[in-house]
Amino acid sequence: MQTCLYCPKIGYYERQPAQIGRSGDFHTSVSVGPLFGRLLGVQFVRWLSEAGVGPRQIVEAGAHDGQLAADILAGIRDYQAKMPAQPSPPEYWIIEPSLERQHWQRARLEEFAGSVRWFESFAAIPAGGISGIIFSNELLDAFPIHRFAWDAAEKTWFEWGVGWRDGRFVWERLPAGSSDIEKHLVASGFVLPAELTAILPDGYIIEVSPAAAEWWRTAARSLRCGKLVAIDYGLEAHEHLSPERTQGTLRAYSRHRVIDDPLAAPGEQDLTAHVNFTQLRRAAMSEGLDEGEWIDQSRFLSRIAAEHWKEPPPASLAPEVVRQFQTLTHPDHFGRRFRVLMHSRGG
Repeated sequence: MQTCLYCPKIGYYERQPAQIGRSGDFHTSVSVGPLFGRLLGVQFVRWLSEAGVGPRQIVEAGAHDGQLAADILAGIRDYQAKMPAQPSPPEYWIIEPSLERQHWQRARLEEFAGSVRWFESFAAIPAGGISGIIFSNELLDAFPIHRFAWDAAEKTWFEWGVGWRDGRFVWERLPAGSSDIEKHLVASGFVLPAELTAILPDGYIIEVSPAAAEWWRTAARSLRCGKLVAIDYGLEAHEHLSPERTQGTLRAYSRHRVIDDPLAAPGEQDLTAHVNFTQLRRAAMSEGLDEGEWIDQSRFLSRIAAEHWKEPPPASLAPEVVRQFQTLTHPDHFGRRFRVLMHSRGG
């Protein structure tokens, strides 16, 4: 999964940034239009204003082609133009290990070139850490996973690996001991009582992503004070255990269709699995952040809009803005599928 998505030569996300939107493989909140980023910009400025004066940063990880950053920065610029008492705009930092994606982002953000800095990783940021906001949008769902399955006859878990047979990639059962499965499950919040394992269907699949948890832990460690935010589709650990998800949540996307075989066309289709928010919350708290708030995108954006649109009133909004807001918050579109996890550290 790491190679298929991120290899500098053949990785899916290293191709030209045409995967998103109507002509690509999938839609995102960003592809709906600029409103998503503009509302985020308003919320970020408010959070930073509440935190007081001093150097402040907004740090985005997984900026793809830079469109969300452009929308956020435009939203901040317009909002602060109407609020003369606001402090100077915050610095905008992008964590981006890919030189190719940095190139796309620099081209998209040329208008804001003086306000944006790039870093390959959290290890490269200044020693003082980050005071402000660290956030990601649809990043953690594309971290590599382990795929564990239940053997009902043996009453034990095993891991599915990827092998090569007859000219194609196939799933292969890995030998016992290949991974410390029990350790991974417990760390991810999957503590299954005997009553459940007694009826768990044979072959039931659970995914875990130690890489996502470690990344989130590193982000939390880098936050000196402020907010740590993830916007993504995902579930709490207990929600993964559902009759609807006997094969887990790993899937591939191409041309807006779910592809049955995630191993087909490596590097040419998106691969994704639901984020485990229980695991993320534990990782952040292990680094001293608070328990956090976890709400759906509809409620999150509606709270921002309710305050932001007091003036002008909603009735005066352009039809295009109303359409974007409805798409972003409607439960059948983006409103319920996407969740927002917000942690804080006081300073």
